[in-house]
Amino acid sequence: MKTLLKWVVRLGLGLVLLLAAIFLVAAVMPAAADTVPDPADYGAGAKSVQPSYSGLQREFPATNEPADNPTTDDKALLGRLLFFDPVLSQNNDIACASCHNPNLGFSDGKTVATGPDGTPLTRNTPGLWNVAYAQNLFWDGRLDSLEAQVEFPLTHPHEMGVDDTAALVAELAAIPEYEQLFEAVYDDAVTLDNIEKSLAAFQRTLISNNSPFDQYAAGNFEALTAQQRRGLALFRSGATRCFECHAAPTFASDTFRVVGVPSDDPGRAGVVNDGLTGAFKVPSLRNVVLTAPYMHNGSLATLEDVVDFYAEGGGRAHGADNVDVFVNGFELNAQERADLASFLYALTDESQMPEVPTAVPSGLPVVAPQPNPARELAAQINIGGSSGQNAAREPMTIRVQPGESIQTAVDRAQPGDTIEVPYGTYHERVVVDLSDITLIGVPNDAGEWPILDGEEVLTEGIISSGNNFRVGNFTVRNYTDNGVLVEGVTGVHFHDIYAENVGTYGIYPVQSSNVLVERMEVTGVDDAGIYAGQCENVTVRDSVVYGNVIGIELENTVGGEVYNNHAHDNTLGILIVLLPQLTSKVSRETKIYDNVLENNNLANFGRAGSTVSILPPGVGLLLLATDHAEAYNNQLAGNKTSGVAVFSLTGSGAFDKNEIDVGPLPEYNWVHDNSYENNGYDPDKFIKDMGIPVGDILWDGSGQGNRFNEDNATSFPPLLPGTGWPGFVQRGYGNLLTWVIGLVA
Repeated sequence: MKTLLKWVVRLGLGLVLLLAAIFLVAAVMPAAADTVPDPADYGAGAKSVQPSYSGLQREFPATNEPADNPTTDDKALLGRLLFFDPVLSQNNDIACASCHNPNLGFSDGKTVATGPDGTPLTRNTPGLWNVAYAQNLFWDGRLDSLEAQVEFPLTHPHEMGVDDTAALVAELAAIPEYEQLFEAVYDDAVTLDNIEKSLAAFQRTLISNNSPFDQYAAGNFEALTAQQRRGLALFRSGATRCFECHAAPTFASDTFRVVGVPSDDPGRAGVVNDGLTGAFKVPSLRNVVLTAPYMHNGSLATLEDVVDFYAEGGGRAHGADNVDVFVNGFELNAQERADLASFLYALTDESQMPEVPTAVPSGLPVVAPQPNPARELAAQINIGGSSGQNAAREPMTIRVQPGESIQTAVDRAQPGDTIEVPYGTYHERVVVDLSDITLIGVPNDAGEWPILDGEEVLTEGIISSGNNFRVGNFTVRNYTDNGVLVEGVTGVHFHDIYAENVGTYGIYPVQSSNVLVERMEVTGVDDAGIYAGQCENVTVRDSVVYGNVIGIELENTVGGEVYNNHAHDNTLGILIVLLPQLTSKVSRETKIYDNVLENNNLANFGRAGSTVSILPPGVGLLLLATDHAEAYNNQLAGNKTSGVAVFSLTGSGAFDKNEIDVGPLPEYNWVHDNSYENNGYDPDKFIKDMGIPVGDILWDGSGQGNRFNEDNATSFPPLLPGTGWPGFVQRGYGNLLTWVIGLVA
């Protein structure tokens, strides 16, 4: 018996030592951690010019000019000659301008490019206007340098076909004019490196920034026709969501997205291991009317075809996989489709078109100009005036008159004005592009606010891109996509608005800075009642949200403060989230406090195919992949799945790993001093199927630095790291927890 007891003791001691050893190993192992971008690269907040007449003026990004190749006039002039000279091709018959013809928006007008022998290539030739701002080149982003890009068509066997670059250099050096020009620009002989630098420098001069839209944004409100202004409103509406990917001022983005054009082309997946199959770079829409046909394979002949394609939901209508979250389809009537296409014509500007040389140093024929009917059509459509800004005057109050639309009063305003809207019901969409405007409802004697009613036909109640915009004292109802949308501005104050049945979002600031939302009441929307996306410095307070899929959401936002709100009877109370494939790459530094989050158990009624449609009901507060959030003094009660949930993007199961271009882990979040009652009593099937016992707090174990100081909360895992834990203990526990959860997940 003593021998048996000794062995039991030894085994127990051995087990303890083994567990201690495992924990020590886990404690010294580095914890999984996200790479945090430099603050300059966060991408959150407004990019608008300050001060400005309208909020549509945006700062252009830095060009892709490298330090070792500064653009000079002489260098660009040399590059221009090379661009139009067939001497760069193997058989002296193809110039860069052969496929990038200036009359065709520096594209070629073909479905797909063709080689000199007529061999069809696989992709449509992209235009070159504003290529200076592109950080990724080619449809699949295979290169990030214009200088390096030059060599690809030069040496491709089905393009310019040069098989001996040394021979090409020798051929150019033998032409006296080229020899002199290279020596004058570079103090050097002709080299392949200098050829590439010259061509890149020339391409960086192809700038389009004075279109009718740019003139409108600068304050000439006559530059766009009435139809184009309607089209602009649709372009940045929550219905089409064009602006999410094609944002001003470039009307492009250096992201890769799946829109679902039928094709066997792997796209980004053919370049990088973590690329999405069928994802292609978002091209610029500047001078887009000159570059038909469209898409990476040239499969859509006209802009109207493109609008129809997106209206149908892109490739969703054909069963395509991983179609981008912003490609959901929309309903537009024939007039609205024409309006949207008309606005795209307003992005046309060839004022900085380089002169096509009549002769090149090689003496070879210069590419002939090609007719482009779209240029003449653009001239017919772009017939806005050039009256410029109105004469400056002192700010004044403008009251909407009986029988007058709100929009008519807005159109009479100037920066600094207040527009008063008397009580009544208005069936319209109001667009405010001026900066420094107050739009305020005037209640009747019973205290009722004026009503904006979209009659379930109009997309938005109010759209604004004006800096320092204040809007309040309205009831907004029965719109198909959003109640009040503010895009790309600095300084916006929403207050005292009741929004009901307005589609996707009730209150919707996006890509904006210094946002205050207070005293809202929002119900009946199929995404988030109050939503701030890709913003900076956002406060949401003193509001009530119920009957929505999400009550309040801060998405990819920096510097949020959410307090003294009541979120009840939604699918999810409050969501602080970082999502992939957006301009903003961070979600961090949000405080959530003094909120009441109760009974958020509503069945999810989000639109099919949307990201929000997969959220499980029954969560009070979800911190999803966000960092440095602090949640305290909140009351969480009756949320059937969990009071507070902290998850990574990968743990959520909502995203293909190749979609995730942000740090997926929730890190350095602190949940403390909240009160809990009756949470986790009937968790959603998604959680039940994982076999996880739930309660007040649910954490998937991911992310370093997360702390939970809650004395009276039930949780999974039962033991949660807190403020008093030493760093090595928390690291070891986190690594072990991640390993164990990984085994059972």
